[in-house]
Amino acid sequence: MDEVEVVVAHSERATLRVGDVFLKVDADQARIDVEVEAMSRAPVPTPEVLWREPPVLAIAALPGKTLGRLGGPSTRSATGSSTGSSAAWAAAGAAIRRLHHAPLPPWTGRAGRSSVALAAELDAECELLVTRGLLPADLVTRNRRVAQAALRPWTPAFTHGDLQIAHVFVEGHEVTGVIDWSEAGQGDALYDLATFTLGHENRLDDVLAGYGTDVDLDVIRAWWSLRSLLAVRWLIEHGFDPFAPGCEVEVLKSRM
Repeated sequence: MDEVEVVVAHSERATLRVGDVFLKVDADQARIDVEVEAMSRAPVPTPEVLWREPPVLAIAALPGKTLGRLGGPSTRSATGSSTGSSAAWAAAGAAIRRLHHAPLPPWTGRAGRSSVALAAELDAECELLVTRGLLPADLVTRNRRVAQAALRPWTPAFTHGDLQIAHVFVEGHEVTGVIDWSEAGQGDALYDLATFTLGHENRLDDVLAGYGTDVDLDVIRAWWSLRSLLAVRWLIEHGFDPFAPGCEVEVLKSRM
């Protein structure tokens, strides 16, 4: 029997791998409902659902490998390099465009929060980051200003909602699958593009070449700041390190 690999685990959910099967355990069955429905609707490759027995969802492993992970050795920066080819990143951009142009699902996803609600959440989070001494006030203030550009009207698209590079698998120059759809739904397309390129800014041109349409780069930069500001405290409280090289705090510092 294959050994059990813990892919990710925290108080809300856990993902285990046993051989070619991934077992997702989620305390919120609504997230699993969204995941299964979104995968059935998405016009991009997704994992095969093997079985479902609440609170567990079993899915098949995908061929290929991811382009990396935030803060991982694939991060491309002034001092690093990235494993995927430009063509692979462009292929990911083309897959994201297909998703964004697909018929809308009937529910709102994580990328679809209203600007008013998001601004209120961001203001509260920025205050906590400073009062609890998690980040310097000037770093928070500067990035809060940058983040403002993301709080604007947008046309709803079919969004993934958590499109980290670790969730997109490629083989050669082709996308073989996209995983983790629990945050999918109607939302801001630029949120997905920003999430995918967070910490991998030098790959943005490759992704947009595949995406094939002009986007507002100031809004993508704004989402980099906004998403990082909202993530730092949660990551710390759940045992992750946003201060690691290439991760959220470094992204925030790059805006300075």
